[in-house]
Amino acid sequence: MSVSDVVRAIEGTPLDGPVLVTGGSSGLGAAVVAAVTKRGGTAVVLDRQPPHSADGGAGEYVQVDLADPAAAVAAVERSVQQYGPPTAVVTAAGTDACGKLDDVPLDAWTRVVAVNLLGTAAVVRAALPHLKANHGRVVTVASTLGIKAVSDATAYCASKFGVVGFTRALAAETAGEVGVTLLVPGGMTTHFFDGRPEQYKPGPDAVLNDPAHVAEAILFALGQPARCELRELVVAVSTESSWP
Repeated sequence: MSVSDVVRAIEGTPLDGPVLVTGGSSGLGAAVVAAVTKRGGTAVVLDRQPPHSADGGAGEYVQVDLADPAAAVAAVERSVQQYGPPTAVVTAAGTDACGKLDDVPLDAWTRVVAVNLLGTAAVVRAALPHLKANHGRVVTVASTLGIKAVSDATAYCASKFGVVGFTRALAAETAGEVGVTLLVPGGMTTHFFDGRPEQYKPGPDAVLNDPAHVAEAILFALGQPARCELRELVVAVSTESSWP
């Protein structure tokens, strides 16, 4: 039975409590919001831009710039006040700044690390007391470039390697209290590559994954029975160039 088959089999079982989704206004985050909504759950989007139903599922919304850790903590607190304590967190927010280390402006480089790594840690940290109280779950979104480094991606690789280390340590730290899954996705058909120089965009023959398929894997992790953990998932098309 495939992951998609399993998810379809349990779609009728509602998720208990809100699911916080960082970066839920677009891309993989929007696909996760749509999947949570389809399963009868409540998704709360933490993002700079409001969600749009055209991207898959609007969900509830708290505006925040995740590059600011203090603002990320405050956004989680606002979410709890408005929608109740979360039972799950999915950290799908991500950004990039391609180029050689000495060519990328320092503020752009540090923003990548701030959003991808510090924003992830800040949101999870703020939600952790609630997740411990209700034995909730966390799914962090790393990347195949969190395991395999490439040129012209020092900021992105540093941030995603950091997410990998953060998640593995978190899983050890919260074992038996909170379910923790590290998701390692390959390239997806989202707007993530928009605005890049042509040399940093997927080639015309590139085959990318549908973010809805990756979202199904996330829902599969969230739907595991108590004390059963999917510790790490790699989800990519079979021809993914950055894996293995």
